[in-house]
Amino acid sequence: MTVPTTPYAPKRTPRSLVLLTLAVGAGLPAALFGAVLVLSPLTKPAMLGAVVDALGGHFDAWSRTEQLLAYGVGAALLGFMLLNFGAIISGMTVWWEMRVSSRMQSRIGYNRVGAGGFFQWVADAVKLLLKEDLIPAEADGLLFRAAPYFVLTGFALTFVALPFGESLIAADLNVGIFYMIAVTALVVVGILLAGWSSNSKWALFGGMRSAAQVISYEIPAGVAIMIPVLMAGTLSMQGIIRAQGPWPWQWFVFTNPFALLAFVIFFISQLAEGNRTPFDLPEAESELVAGYLSEYSSFRFALYFLVEFGNLWVMAAVAVTLFLGGWQVPFAGKEVFDAARGAGPLPGAAWWGLQVASMAVFVVKTLVVLNLIVWVRWTLPRIRIDQMMTLCWKYLVPFAFASFVATLLWIIVAARVPQLSSITGIALTVLFAVGVAFFLKQTKANISAVGDRVDLSHW
Repeated sequence: MTVPTTPYAPKRTPRSLVLLTLAVGAGLPAALFGAVLVLSPLTKPAMLGAVVDALGGHFDAWSRTEQLLAYGVGAALLGFMLLNFGAIISGMTVWWEMRVSSRMQSRIGYNRVGAGGFFQWVADAVKLLLKEDLIPAEADGLLFRAAPYFVLTGFALTFVALPFGESLIAADLNVGIFYMIAVTALVVVGILLAGWSSNSKWALFGGMRSAAQVISYEIPAGVAIMIPVLMAGTLSMQGIIRAQGPWPWQWFVFTNPFALLAFVIFFISQLAEGNRTPFDLPEAESELVAGYLSEYSSFRFALYFLVEFGNLWVMAAVAVTLFLGGWQVPFAGKEVFDAARGAGPLPGAAWWGLQVASMAVFVVKTLVVLNLIVWVRWTLPRIRIDQMMTLCWKYLVPFAFASFVATLLWIIVAARVPQLSSITGIALTVLFAVGVAFFLKQTKANISAVGDRVDLSHW
């Protein structure tokens, strides 16, 4: 006897829930980017004074203490917004990565809380905040409690020198990239403290693995960073971007063939330093339970994952800054920004429009690189610890130093042949475009061969 079956009918998401999800998904990032857009210029002394004068406050008549207090309030507001930006972009990245990974593995993924499961990261955050905070009896209580905050501090401080646009940066330090390398070392300290203070062999193994991994891969990453520094002649993050152009053939990654090699080395090293697959050995669940996180729960556990996924934005933004032209807007060079600003104490509307455009360019580039990081994670399997160290010391370190020396020679030759960088940039850009076109063609052929299709009906 044949049992009658009811055909599957996809459940439709209520329109109100879709609208709420779209409002939060688009409105929250827009509010954060808007706050960065407004507060970043206002924390500069000249701009802040001009705004106070425009409001009738007579900033020059204020005492030095009142002026410093105004600067402090503005900097605190900007810091608060940047910290919230890091936390929220981390949660949204979790949702995006789970959706992308489910698509790659032919499954649905998040689809329950909110339209497309968008509010799942909010639900996870609330759950972790409400869970019991457990501290092992044999653990070092002080270090165990403090370790997550080292990690969070190292992550939060990166936003001080991380640009968002032409004038959208908390502090344009003349040693910006050096500062970035220094503060991210706090993440290693936090992970190592977590493993040591847990008084667990699995956590200690994970912490020691992380220390060995990050310290090892900082060497090729640091040498690779020196290539764009040499080409730009400055350590300033904004200075490195201004030394490039808005078009792909003007980016450092294409104008110097050895910078392309340095970009690959830097990208791989960043994956290793961020504990991303295939380098997620410090928290290898099949070997170490959860590595340095084994004894953590509740809010402190959430802090580690907030930093891990928030670091995706930092990694992508630094790569875009150093190699991919940063916020450079086509047809809008320095003279265009200066003309739009005008001679008055406050910039005109056109200048603010250019700041929005520069932020949009930077965000789009950063999201492309972020997606590449996600794609790599769900494509490659985890490697062994000996393979990881072999890749670093036998391959990345020698190639990084070779690209460093070759870049020095390249700069000397390019100074005598000014057209060399332009010719190389155009040639490498064309080769890259051909490679992308071939990849897309092959991807379409593979999809057609297996009868697959892009199905967004369950989003």
